Amino acid sequence: AAMELPLSHSLASRAAALATGYLCYRRGSPGRGLALRSLRRARRQDINDVGHKYYLELELEDVLDKDSTVNCTAEVLYHLGNKNIAPDVQFTLEGELKNTDEADNIFYNRIKSPEKELVAENIPDSHGNVPPEMEPIRLLAWVASGYVIWQNSTENTKFQLAQIKHVKQVKRSDEYLEFDYMILLHDMVSQEIIPWKMTVLWHPQHGVQVTQDSRQPKHASG
Repeated sequence: AAMELPLSHSLASRAAALATGYLCYRRGSPGRGLALRSLRRARRQDINDVGHKYYLELELEDVLDKDSTVNCTAEVLYHLGNKNIAPDVQFTLEGELKNTDEADNIFYNRIKSPEKELVAENIPDSHGNVPPEMEPIRLLAWVASGYVIWQNSTENTKFQLAQIKHVKQVKRSDEYLEFDYMILLHDMVSQEIIPWKMTVLWHPQHGVQVTQDSRQPKHASG
């Protein structure tokens, strides 16, 4: 049987952060990032020889439009022992997410054939500001970092995207947009700030793909 966890319990908040990252990766775009607004319920079950399973009820909000919220149930299974298997996450959204086709297409068309490829750094800046034209670039990193968070989370981590250190658009001959990101991930359990490199593909019809990602040595962030 699954045991109720207090909502303030660190294991509950870690599982909720992982589920939110995964959801954002699966449903986000340059026009929509999802963040955890509140954890409504958490239960934990020990499954013999398999791992620990969490049953969560979450309320998510749109990063750009905090009034736009959606409820969601999620199940997270952390596998025992094997550090190389990403946790299993399944989710069900109750209700509809706001349609972002228009915003996504505007961004896509603006940046598909630029005179020169986009390069930017330090988003947000040290005051927390994001220039409006960089918002889709930040949300794309938010969504892609959800993949990295999902692949690398354990019951002992709680990752969050802290900053884009550097981003560079890569020229392509096909329909996809490609960006090389260097991001900083904050592990709120160890308080580590971890530089992470990721190559991200995106197309409005096909969503976000992270084709490569690798943890970088600490000094790389300088």
